[in-house]
Amino acid sequence: MLIIGKYSFGMGDRFAHQGVAQLRACALAKSELGVDIVPVWNKSHREHTTIGSEPISTRIAADAAVAELKWTAPHFVDADHINLDTVDHYTGFADFFTIDVADSIGEQPNPESVAVFIEKHPELVEEFGKDTVQACANQFLLAVQKAGEIYRHIKEAKGGDNFVTEVSMDETDSPQTPPELLIILAAIADEEIPVQTIAPKFTGRFNKGVDYVGDVEQFEKEFNDDLAVIKRAIAAYGLPENLKLSVHSGSDKFSIYGPISKALKETGAGIHLKTAGTTWLEELIGLAAAGGEGLQLAKDVYREALANAYALCAPYASVIDIDTAQLPSADEVDGWSSEQYQNSLRHDQSIAKFNPHVRQLLHVGYKVAARMGDRYLNLLKECEAVVAKNVTENLFERHLKRLF
Repeated sequence: MLIIGKYSFGMGDRFAHQGVAQLRACALAKSELGVDIVPVWNKSHREHTTIGSEPISTRIAADAAVAELKWTAPHFVDADHINLDTVDHYTGFADFFTIDVADSIGEQPNPESVAVFIEKHPELVEEFGKDTVQACANQFLLAVQKAGEIYRHIKEAKGGDNFVTEVSMDETDSPQTPPELLIILAAIADEEIPVQTIAPKFTGRFNKGVDYVGDVEQFEKEFNDDLAVIKRAIAAYGLPENLKLSVHSGSDKFSIYGPISKALKETGAGIHLKTAGTTWLEELIGLAAAGGEGLQLAKDVYREALANAYALCAPYASVIDIDTAQLPSADEVDGWSSEQYQNSLRHDQSIAKFNPHVRQLLHVGYKVAARMGDRYLNLLKECEAVVAKNVTENLFERHLKRLF
């Protein structure tokens, strides 16, 4: 089995231009913080479809960054949020698979399989009661069985366990409680999935590109309880010893980084944190900082995103909260200086002009830049120095430093 390190970062890159800048943040974590961060480049099938890119482009960009910086530590490419319909696009080059079965949560499994699960796990029945275990199995067992089917399909296609497996259940309405997580992990073990990261749905909202919304104390308790559940499941069910929690939409969740950091230090646990869309926003900030044509393009992206807000936001409705009354008009943004644009978009809550509604709209607005084609990509190249500086500083200063 291919093993991933203790601390790993999912580094999304909509346009496959910031691999070197992202990797520099990992290098800084090693040199300045003494922390080994495993970079995992991820881009979902939905994003590839939106951009019009080929999935293998993520591998090409990641390997080019590794070569340029002479990175000798492990790195991975994630087939992000895949299922049986999409996984074959990734088996040839990916070595990390995020198996997403959230859509199957709540679908009724075969009653016989529920009965077998209950019979196999008297320890769970004794602790939680038969009715609770049965209800949980009815809710999650089919999803886990589908995860097993996808895992075995990947294993057969790749010819062995030369990849890392994550199981994702985060894109659903209700959080999984710690007892439910334990029952889910028992079912994963029964499916013989060598899961190394598990992405549950946590309490609170993990909106794209902005801070955590919810009760931080409740999250801290739940996170610590989940760490205890994982430790227990490893011992009880023979799951991989490096199994760790995965926090999806983890970028910019600054208010919970303190509790996460504390928990990791106290328990010695690892973590996988996905930071996908924050890089695209730093590209826009970098273009605005460059001024001239870069700033104008950033303004044009906002105008087009505002005009098409409904269509852009619809696929992300469960992970954004935008108050349209807080969105400035396109004409107002056209009059902004470079500094005004940056201050509105950069996630620095000490700046009075920071606007989380603008940030969320532009987070889902990457499709606008994709439509611009060479105009956008050529400006990324022309403004590479200032864009890369923003990407590296964002990952290192706002994310890695706060966690480690």
